[in-house]
Amino acid sequence: MSMDSGAPRDAWHGRRAALVLGAGGARGLAHIGVIQALLESGIEIAAIAGSSMGALVGGIHAAGRLNEYRDWVGELQRGDVLRLLDFAFGHPGLIKGDRIIGALRELVGDHLIEDLAMPFVAVATDLRIQREAWITQGPLFDAIRASIAIPMVFTPHRVGERELVDGGLLAPVPIAATRLFSTDLLIAVDVNGQPAHRHVLARARPAHANELSASGTRIGDFVDRLLGRDGSVPEQRGGLMELMSQSLDAVQSRMSQMQLALDPPDLLVRIPHDACYFYEFWRATELIELGRQRTLAALQGWTRDHADAEPDVAANETPHTDEAPRRP
Repeated sequence: MSMDSGAPRDAWHGRRAALVLGAGGARGLAHIGVIQALLESGIEIAAIAGSSMGALVGGIHAAGRLNEYRDWVGELQRGDVLRLLDFAFGHPGLIKGDRIIGALRELVGDHLIEDLAMPFVAVATDLRIQREAWITQGPLFDAIRASIAIPMVFTPHRVGERELVDGGLLAPVPIAATRLFSTDLLIAVDVNGQPAHRHVLARARPAHANELSASGTRIGDFVDRLLGRDGSVPEQRGGLMELMSQSLDAVQSRMSQMQLALDPPDLLVRIPHDACYFYEFWRATELIELGRQRTLAALQGWTRDHADAEPDVAANETPHTDEAPRRP
């Protein structure tokens, strides 16, 4: 990635940041573009806390394999995404997740969290005690699998003695977990931001959409019904997955607002929650670029607003967001 993209490098060069990557399904692919833009701007990402897709992208970056993951996910088509789903009929969740984690493990390799290049926290939810679970040691993909376990979509995942589910339930923007870190500033990414004009990304039906039929199998027909009969998601009348997507968006958007109001970061990057549906992982290239552009805009806006501030003071000023705040 070239450096001639308008990144305000001089203002940010050498700053050490703790990065908070929020939950939001496929919108979390925008985190890849966020990380690219921060690095272009000369910011050192010194620590990461992530929920759900934020844990997945953040953990892979901490393992030093984000470029490989970006290239891999950027090639995924709808049919490829379907082939990564191992349905868990008769279990508390539609998908076991073994196939997805296996593919990621093959791409990234096995790592212990305590051996990563930077401090990393994967945030999950312990339903038994109804509290966040901060995973700071042990196998990386155990932590990621727990953090992405969206109830009813993925089966829960056991880490030690705890059965855990998606971190986005209680911490869609897990700022509290970064208090474990000592850095110059705190940057948070909320992928449940206020909606833009639906949709931020184009929603054209691609020529390869017939891959959704999964060779005419019963599973393929079942998935077609989840997404809509023709494999698309109509605006007004979608299937079960659209209903789940809208429900998750509503809950996580409100939770994000509350967390950010109680514990504001130094810099906030927001991705609109209507950028895509939570399952549209075949739209990685668009989402990565969206994350990158939103981050560059946030950095430039913050630099403009704090042009006269001393560096050590500016890091603790009221955060700049790349969209006007709105009341719920």
